[in-house]
Parts: sequence; structure tokens; C-alpha cells
Amino acid sequence: MSATRHFLDTNVLIYTFDLTAPRKASRATELVHNALDSGSGIISYQVVHEFISVARGLFPSSMNFQEIEKYWGKTLRPLLTIHSSPVLFTRALGICQAHQIAWYDSLIIAAALQGNCKILYTEDLQHGRRFGDLVVENPFL
Repeated sequence: MSATRHFLDTNVLIYTFDLTAPRKASRATELVHNALDSGSGIISYQVVHEFISVARGLFPSSMNFQEIEKYWGKTLRPLLTIHSSPVLFTRALGICQAHQIAWYDSLIIAAALQGNCKILYTEDLQHGRRFGDLVVENPFL
């Protein structure tokens, strides 16, 4: 695994809990462990919000508050680097308009760019698409 600065989208974190897709779960787990071990992976406040929303209501077996708190301390908090800010919103608005991308995807791209990431791991955007020095990579292909 490379120590290249990278951003993990919410779907990567969610797949670590997906028992119905073992290949994706394994790859997602590898990415999360690498991000934590190398210190080169980051997430944003948005990823935290989305993950907790899914964990509380959309997982086949919802996480309870103690489980979420444990995951927060071990995984989410150490990776959380990009917080909400006027600068982030302004950049996301520009990305949204210039590239005709959905608002929430624009926020993810803006956060990855703000974090000086070279790779954005997600399955929600076109694999190989570039935003300046940032490259979208679908880790599940």
C-alpha cells in the first residue's frame, strides 16, 4: 500500500461492515487499516455524518450508540481532518457548477482537494476522473 495522501468516501467505510459483499468488505477494510496505520488517509465531517446515519438506520443490524462511540474513537476521529468551513463550501460550489456534479459529491471532492489528497477512493464518481492533481479511484473494480 502506498503512503500517498488519500481520501476515503463514506462507501469505503460502510463496506467494511457489508457481510453480503466479502470481496468489497476485504478491500475496504484494507484501505481503512492502511489509512490509519500510515496516517495518509483522511475523511471529512460529511463522511462522519453519512456513516453514522447509515450505521444507525440502514445497516441490516443497526449499530447502537456504544458501538458507534467505539468506532468513532478507533476509526472516524483519527481520520477526520477536514471540517465544515466557508472556504470548503465555496470551493464545493465552484466544483458543482464547473463539473455538473451533485452537491454532496462536490463537497467530498472539495474536502479531498483541501486535504491535499492525490487519490479519492469512492465508487460514486467516474473511475480515473481528475480534478487537478486529485484522481478518482474506484477500489472495488
